[in-house]
Amino acid sequence: MNVKMTLYVSEGNPHSLKVLAANEMTGVKCDIKYVNHDERVVPFLSRPTVPALRLSSGNYLFSANAICQYLFTLGGLEPSDATNQWLEWEGTELQPAVTLALHLAALQGKRAEAARSLQKHLSYLDQRLAKRGAPYVTSEVMTVADVVLWGALYPFLSDATLLPGGLQAVTGWFERVGGHAACKAAAQSILKGGGLSTLKPYLQRQPPPRQRSERPASNEPEGENAEHTMTEKEIQADVEIWSKGLSACPKPKEIQHPILPREGERNVLITSALPYVNNVPHLGNIIGCVLSADVFARFCRLRGLTTLFVCGTDEYGTATENKAAEEGVSPREICDKYHTVHANIYRWFNISFDYFGRTTTPRQTEIAQDIFGRLLERDFLLPDTVEQLRCEHCDRFLADRFVEGVCPFCCYEEARGDQCDKCGKLINAVELKNPQCKMCKQTPVVKSSKHLFLDLPKLESRLETWLEKSVGTGDWTPNARFITRTWIRDGLKPRCITRDLKWGTPVPHPDFSDKVFYVWFDAPIGYLSITANYTDQWEKWWKNPEQVQLYNFMAKDNVPFHSVVFPCSLLGAEDNYTLVSHLIATEYLNYEDTKFSKSRGVGVFGDMAMDTGIPTDIWRFYLLFVRPEGQDSTFSWADMALKNNSELLNNLGNFINRSGMFVCKFFEGQVPAMVLEEEDRRLLALTAWELRQYTQLMEKVRIRDALKCILNISRHGNQYIQVNEPWKKIKGGERDRQDRWHTPSLSVLFYQPPALCQSLPFFLSLSPHLLHSAPLFTSHFPYPSHSPPPISSTL
Repeated sequence: MNVKMTLYVSEGNPHSLKVLAANEMTGVKCDIKYVNHDERVVPFLSRPTVPALRLSSGNYLFSANAICQYLFTLGGLEPSDATNQWLEWEGTELQPAVTLALHLAALQGKRAEAARSLQKHLSYLDQRLAKRGAPYVTSEVMTVADVVLWGALYPFLSDATLLPGGLQAVTGWFERVGGHAACKAAAQSILKGGGLSTLKPYLQRQPPPRQRSERPASNEPEGENAEHTMTEKEIQADVEIWSKGLSACPKPKEIQHPILPREGERNVLITSALPYVNNVPHLGNIIGCVLSADVFARFCRLRGLTTLFVCGTDEYGTATENKAAEEGVSPREICDKYHTVHANIYRWFNISFDYFGRTTTPRQTEIAQDIFGRLLERDFLLPDTVEQLRCEHCDRFLADRFVEGVCPFCCYEEARGDQCDKCGKLINAVELKNPQCKMCKQTPVVKSSKHLFLDLPKLESRLETWLEKSVGTGDWTPNARFITRTWIRDGLKPRCITRDLKWGTPVPHPDFSDKVFYVWFDAPIGYLSITANYTDQWEKWWKNPEQVQLYNFMAKDNVPFHSVVFPCSLLGAEDNYTLVSHLIATEYLNYEDTKFSKSRGVGVFGDMAMDTGIPTDIWRFYLLFVRPEGQDSTFSWADMALKNNSELLNNLGNFINRSGMFVCKFFEGQVPAMVLEEEDRRLLALTAWELRQYTQLMEKVRIRDALKCILNISRHGNQYIQVNEPWKKIKGGERDRQDRWHTPSLSVLFYQPPALCQSLPFFLSLSPHLLHSAPLFTSHFPYPSHSPPPISSTL
């Protein structure tokens, strides 16, 4: 092979053991480089990650299992379905248990407890090996699954004092794999013949593992798993629908700009929370706001609904001034720079905005000042003097985000002057303990300043009346309802809407002409001004509550401003504004074992995702698969590789590929006439039921659970293929030739157009018009070549 790659490993790193053995065994040519545990090999990761494989293309693999798979594939040893199942088990079940056991045994000296923590997994492996009766886990020859499992268990199985009794099959298997020259060499190179003590320097640098029962975040599907039993009536109804073919499937509407509400139709206005322009968005921002909104917008368009999806960068306020001061440029230059950064990232993620704008526009000033004026005329604003922090060294009042200190509620030492990132509570900057100016690190002093407040108590009864209707008739996520009710329960207080800043929308009042609007009064008005920059007829969307349904997408920390503060501003303005009908808030997406943080550079950011070389649709799929709908979830590199390989590739991709290959090879790309038997009819009905579930879940914006329905369809199809084995029937008689390829690809993929039309755009960035194009849902298979393109590739 002429592939020039570099494999980075470190001594005493148990994950390096398996990749080095895989490299030796496959004979793939790599430059082996030993690095220390703290060396950052992969440039776009925020913390050291070893082992890592730098490909000849400049891209990186940094999951040990993915590296092993890649090396075996390059060596001509393609993994089987059974191999992939073992790799998934190792990554999701065995590896967390091994990590915990290593910490118990090597760092805490609790060897007996470590052995007990592995007993269940070792017993499972022993039973599987004994049942097969083969020398290796999947076949008569050693595969990548054997190497990965051997490497994971080596620190324990190589120490007789840690090995539980009665594991004869595991012991024999371990000796066979470990006797291979490649495994012997890897063990000597990485562990130098030492035991658990050799792993201590590596383990001491890793975060302590948590027991599974202690984990607050979950990547497991959140919907119900009960099987549905089909009735004969359901089956017959679904077969009749199937028999109608394309005539019963409406095509999506052609989009003509400007998109405007239509009389007598369902009109959907979708917004995602405006991202701050002062930084690069991370994956938590992307799934919490723009990607979730994008998926729902695509769904609405496919349903034939009049849909407008708008977003833009939030450019005024302290965050922008702060970033501009850090980079030594003007706020306008910062806005121009990061607006482009955001737009490019969302374009790469294929977010289907109808319009992506910004808040630093004349229309923003016009609309914000108009709402302010109407509130002032109706006596919903009141002046008050407030105490603020002033930095004498910088000679200015410090806006909230220019101050950091100790949270008065949870004692977090890096709380901001408006909100604590740890406990999430809102803070007045003067309440911070040990405050510091972020610019000069000096201690500010408390001084008085006169400001204007939105009189929320005066608007509370109107808000309550509106909330009762909106929450009662709309789809508000449980966390949005809870957070809103908590604010109401605690009693509303006047909310300051002005700030002592230069960069913002000017306050049109002679007594406050030196001030600008506070960002949380000003920013949500950006939804209106961005729409106004899209079309002069923006009021047909924003002053039309009878005909428009408004969906707001955001993370849960933004809920109070969208459910209380902003609605109060619009209710008080008394100008027939469209208020939110459905408030969709996610929980938090964590990064590995910690939180995403822009300020600390922790996590995967949009530009990093672009630089990995991993295709956009893999990112979209995984973020939707772990979308934090009902509870926090976790982004994990290893889990992303597993889910891509097991679900997107081996489940959905495998189904489409097998179906397409068969039709192209044996039917010249044309779907033949079919005679449905009972088994086929039931599969059709089961597919239709999954689609109905999918539609209901999407209407409730339970995107993650809806995705499970789509994956269930391809899973049913794969099972059908395995049972019927059409590749064998191809050699049979004419009857077999008619029957050999019933429902798995044809009825599900072709004669059930919604299955594909509503599933692939759901998480992949396919055009609905491409999916409805003539070649796809006629009797001709859509691919002109002899094989369909892959839907995904192995990570």
